Amino acid sequence: MPPIYVTKPYLPPLAEFLPMLERIWDSKVLTNNGPFHQQLEAELCGFLGVNHVSLVANGMLALTAVIDAAQLEGEVITTPYSFVATTHSVKIGRLTPVFVDIRPDDLNIDAAAIEAAITPRTSAIVAVHCYGNPCDVETIQAIADRHGLKVIYDAAHAFGVRHKGRGLLAAGDFSTLSFHATKAFNTFEGGAVITRTQGDELAVNRARNFGITDEVTVPTVGTNAKMSEFNAALGLLQLRHFEHVRRERGRVDQLYRTLLADVPGIYPLGIPADTEPNFSYFPVLVGPEFRTDRDGLYHELKAEEIYSRRYFYPLLSSLPMYRGLPSAAPSDLPVATRAADQVLCLPIYPDLANGEVERIAGLIRGASAVNARRAAR
Repeated sequence: MPPIYVTKPYLPPLAEFLPMLERIWDSKVLTNNGPFHQQLEAELCGFLGVNHVSLVANGMLALTAVIDAAQLEGEVITTPYSFVATTHSVKIGRLTPVFVDIRPDDLNIDAAAIEAAITPRTSAIVAVHCYGNPCDVETIQAIADRHGLKVIYDAAHAFGVRHKGRGLLAAGDFSTLSFHATKAFNTFEGGAVITRTQGDELAVNRARNFGITDEVTVPTVGTNAKMSEFNAALGLLQLRHFEHVRRERGRVDQLYRTLLADVPGIYPLGIPADTEPNFSYFPVLVGPEFRTDRDGLYHELKAEEIYSRRYFYPLLSSLPMYRGLPSAAPSDLPVATRAADQVLCLPIYPDLANGEVERIAGLIRGASAVNARRAAR
């Protein structure tokens, strides 16, 4: 049987992409805010229900551009449970991350822990909509308003997610997206920044273009984070197919939930109420009731050429550049520490066949059955 990976990029039919390539070839406009770039920004505004979208070359550059545009200093309160790009962007911005624990139900930053971590040096909250599950945006915004803090959401997983009838990406001062090939919506490589105000949009656009405002004016230091016309063209095609991608991911998600519902020690992460998800990932927590621990199950699946991923392990707070921070002590992050030791993301992508999902679930159920037989002896 062919290997099964944790995800595969959805690609629209090549016949749809070729005419767009011809337009790029004919125009000879390859980058620098070309026509496909402008069209994708406009269409994303409508699709996501926001007013300001700035395309960038990848999700990490989206975060670094935001930190630059927001003119932050001192400390930012953030989660230890994310991909390294989140905290690395903070460090590259010469800010100090302050870690607080996460909630056990959705593995998002615990809003109740944020306020106690605020000091006179705090300038922002950098939260992550982990696996696309919405943070407690109302509570976080109220805390930020009381203390005069910026709110930045790393929404790399949250493209197209709606919460309580509204697009999730309108929350906070900034939201950042990743359009990496592994995401539910991809442009090969790419990303975007959603801003609340036109002033913030202009600051992000300047930050992504070397700090340049016009041919002779460079008022700030910036980077080169522009998206190419090739990536933007693919994004326009992906947008046409996104609801198909969402449905097919949802099919896989529901089948896993049905097949794994009664397996002792396997706990699929729930989808919060009032949320229209995008099914970016299918995380399960491997509890002590299971025959083996998370790493044991990971290696058993790998032996069958089923490549799950331990998203997110290790914790960011345990990495060498962060573990010396006072907020990084594992004793202060018990929920995040336990989740990092138990989480396993199972394969999910639009063309993952039901039979393949059944095979994966069958291997997990088989391991559980072996455990039950041994316990009965």
